[in-house]
Amino acid sequence: MLKLKTEVTLPTVGMTGFETPLTPDEIATQDAVHRFAKEVLRPLGQELDKMSAEQVIAAGSPFYQAFVEAAALGLDSGPAEELPQDVAIRIESLVGEELGWGDAGLAVSLGVAGFPLLMAQAIDNRELIDLCSGKIGCWMATQPDRGSDNQIFDMKREWPDGVPANKGNLLAQVGRDEIVIDGQCSAWVSNGPVAQVALAYLVADYGNGYFEKDGRPNGVAVIIPLDLPGINRGKPLDKIGQRSLPQGEVYFDNVKVPKRFAVALQDTYYGNLCAAWSHAGTHMSNVFTGVARAAFEMTLGYCHERRQGGRLLIDNPLTRYRIGDMMRRVELSRAVARRFLAYSRLSPSSHPYATASAKVTVTEEAMTVVSEAFQLFGGNATSREYPIEKLFRDVKAALIEDGENYVLTMRFGLLCQQLYAEGWGRG
Repeated sequence: MLKLKTEVTLPTVGMTGFETPLTPDEIATQDAVHRFAKEVLRPLGQELDKMSAEQVIAAGSPFYQAFVEAAALGLDSGPAEELPQDVAIRIESLVGEELGWGDAGLAVSLGVAGFPLLMAQAIDNRELIDLCSGKIGCWMATQPDRGSDNQIFDMKREWPDGVPANKGNLLAQVGRDEIVIDGQCSAWVSNGPVAQVALAYLVADYGNGYFEKDGRPNGVAVIIPLDLPGINRGKPLDKIGQRSLPQGEVYFDNVKVPKRFAVALQDTYYGNLCAAWSHAGTHMSNVFTGVARAAFEMTLGYCHERRQGGRLLIDNPLTRYRIGDMMRRVELSRAVARRFLAYSRLSPSSHPYATASAKVTVTEEAMTVVSEAFQLFGGNATSREYPIEKLFRDVKAALIEDGENYVLTMRFGLLCQQLYAEGWGRG
């Protein structure tokens, strides 16, 4: 229906841009999380950014304040299951964006912290739910020599003939009653230095070797309490960006985990991995939409304060173009992030290569927005007194985090090839 107007008015616009009307509950949630992001996450992230990696994770560090206050706000439980699915998805999107607007590193840390509990709830295992409740979690899927290789599902199209598959550096022996784990995870495991429990995806031997007939590794997904004998931590990673997100190696020496802690064994491993990765990857898209929005808002304000050439920057037509282009990209990011969030949650069968494409789009757009903000701030952007240089470092890391963008895009193309082979896209 055509909606007529009798005069020129400014458009309806909200905190998340040109948003369709939110319900009172959605507005209340958005406002509460925005206050948390503004009053807690942003100043906390700036404080942690100036600390060493060891100081960030030390006892008494302000880092842990984020978890206490997030729990008090109810952010550790996620959208209520009794909500209609479309409402729950929009709230999840709004919350993720506000957290990213506050601080990218803390947003990722808070998101991954609850992943083991989320998996325990998904399989409805009361013992594991109790084990994970109230604890900081991590998602352990990569190793020093097995990063993007753990995303390979189609051996025929992706792996060279006659070349052994990559076992990596963290291996499991699955017995009748227990799983024995040896090796180490990569230094890039988010929350690795501080996590109390891990959701781990490991190459496994069930008694007949590590590989299937086509060379694809067997696997096991298991929830691991990280206080078991034989577990040690490496130093937290010293990074240029997202310094508020602790990342680091965890070492395993003959660590024995009860087999009942497994959430997926040999026959269901890859399906579980796909579902978990598809679900978790959507958080990155919403978080970095928030980062892009933060850069846009900072730049819009700066252009209304900074004078150049005898007038405010915002009064220069080229500046208006650049501001308009930045806002267009923020809106694009939000649309893509929310669409793939809905796809992951509602589709009968989602796929991580599809949802990862959203992460690529959003982080690339966020990088463009932050880079443009950097240019408009001029020399001030290079000073740590201004927040743009931190956003630049934070978003640069996101182009590799949760899958390097070129590799993810290549695998999205592989997915198109696979779908075409099944008849899709032939008109």
